[in-house]
Amino acid sequence: MRPRGVVLAFCCVLLALGGCADEGALKSAGATPGAVGPVRLWPDLPPATDPPLDYGESDTSRVPGVRVSDNDVRSVDAVAVVRAEVRARGDVFSGGDGMYEETARAIVACGTAAVACPVMRPYYRDLTGNGRDELIVGIRMPEQQVGIRVYLAENGGLTRIMSTVEQVISVEVAGRDLITRVASAGIPGYEYRTAWSWDEQQHSMLPTRDEIVRVKPSASGVPVPRLVSPAPTVAPAPVPLPAETP
Repeated sequence: MRPRGVVLAFCCVLLALGGCADEGALKSAGATPGAVGPVRLWPDLPPATDPPLDYGESDTSRVPGVRVSDNDVRSVDAVAVVRAEVRARGDVFSGGDGMYEETARAIVACGTAAVACPVMRPYYRDLTGNGRDELIVGIRMPEQQVGIRVYLAENGGLTRIMSTVEQVISVEVAGRDLITRVASAGIPGYEYRTAWSWDEQQHSMLPTRDEIVRVKPSASGVPVPRLVSPAPTVAPAPVPLPAETP
């Protein structure tokens, strides 16, 4: 009888332990639907023969006649940089050099009419990751548009690595990305948000991420952005450019 009693006691211990193990154990959530891979539509469609548009080639330009000591962009005057471009290409009204005629005249006159000068306060940030700051310039234009240009100091001069003209709502820097919020054209209640990032191969700042953002008016009437789809993760979070002495 003694061996049988030992066996029964041992079994009771196992049952007790098994009951304790059930608490908090993994449980089935039911059947999981099978993974469905992407389906290619029109597989017989021939690929395009033309290469994709190269953004970098049209957006980069050497600034004529501007020398930069020790490749330090803080040593140059932002107004003088934009004026040098206007004097060299002031008759261009589209593309990276595109500018309203009245804006070009106002830039040339910045030296004598500083109050009306459309070139805004410059900012300095390392957007290329080379350990040195780049020059970020904003230019006010008619019809609530703003020209944004970024300049890289190299080989004793300046290279413009970004140029765009938009109806800008705000401009921010997140990490090494320059992010623009732009009013939508013909789509009420929406905005565009574009992240411009340095591309080493193209030697240019390129629009790497685009979002269409739906804005919901707040109680004060100020539009509050609401993303239609999850936004890409950007670290650190976008923050407005802080006040800085030029």
